[in-house]
Amino acid sequence: MTARRPTIDDVARQSGVGRTTVSRVLNGGPNVRDEVRERVLKAMEALNYQANPQARSLAGGGSRMLALILASDLEAEPNSFYASALELGALRECLALGYQLLTRHVPQQSPDRRQQVLELMTSQRCEGLILTPPFADDVVLIEEIRRSGCKVVTISPGGPGRAVADGVGIDDEAGGYDVTRHLLDLGHRRLAFMSGIAGHLSAEQRFDGLRRALREAGPDAEVVDLLRGDFTFRSGSVLTARLLDQPNPPTALICANDDMAAGALSAAHSRGLDVPGQLSITGFDDTPVSEIVWPPLTTVHQPLKAMGREAVLVLAGRLTGTMRGDWRFRTLPHTVVPRASAGQVLPQLATAIA
Repeated sequence: MTARRPTIDDVARQSGVGRTTVSRVLNGGPNVRDEVRERVLKAMEALNYQANPQARSLAGGGSRMLALILASDLEAEPNSFYASALELGALRECLALGYQLLTRHVPQQSPDRRQQVLELMTSQRCEGLILTPPFADDVVLIEEIRRSGCKVVTISPGGPGRAVADGVGIDDEAGGYDVTRHLLDLGHRRLAFMSGIAGHLSAEQRFDGLRRALREAGPDAEVVDLLRGDFTFRSGSVLTARLLDQPNPPTALICANDDMAAGALSAAHSRGLDVPGQLSITGFDDTPVSEIVWPPLTTVHQPLKAMGREAVLVLAGRLTGTMRGDWRFRTLPHTVVPRASAGQVLPQLATAIA
């Protein structure tokens, strides 16, 4: 004999609320206090209760399907953790609220990229889409999604996307400023910046933050090179090798993500350079790779899983009507995480620069 599967009534008894309240929690409905919602979710976890999304879809008339749209490049390796962290955060909240999550990688350079997203939305009967960069700033795509009646939320929009849809992210400009300020405080005055793919406006904002910090530092601080990578380990390695071939290279390299910074470390090691003695390197995102490379990367922590979770919460609020009004952007906190890849400028380097 098999054990009886727990029912919604079991959850109601365990949490001490009515069946209707449990149903509201499962469906992301209004008028449920946070304390009550937490009790219901804990009861579901204790009982290992799993709702039937197909039955709920038939009952409510909606698919309860959300989709996370990620940019991809068929010619490059995927980002090591960025996408999976967003997906994990979104998936956990979908499970808590009773939604299904579909993840799709769409080549950002494909001529029919918008059509791919719209066809996925239609074929899977998606009620809400989560767009990541550069799709998060594709105003034409966002407006087409909205005209279809589907809800949309953006992650890390760099500018245009904020004007037409709800968004979630950190203050990327401030993140770029803070990590640059950290290097300036260590005595660095010649810096290089490795950006990402064109159209990734949030990465461009990180460079804006760097320039603001340099303006405040005075005329002796400068950007000696601006490199264009594609967020991959390989691009970080190749571009750093070229950078080191130039006369009078920088003493610090700021990378727009951790994967490129890890590639930069590899290139520095292959030249026998001391990191951070001869070259300080920083990343962005605080993904697991930042801790497992040597030396561990100084980086900017952005709460990727929390960003995925918040995106689902925003969609749920729009779908249930509990969130009304104009488009909003939810700014989550970031922090600089100092590690061993960034250090003070060696006296001989400082003298050479002077």
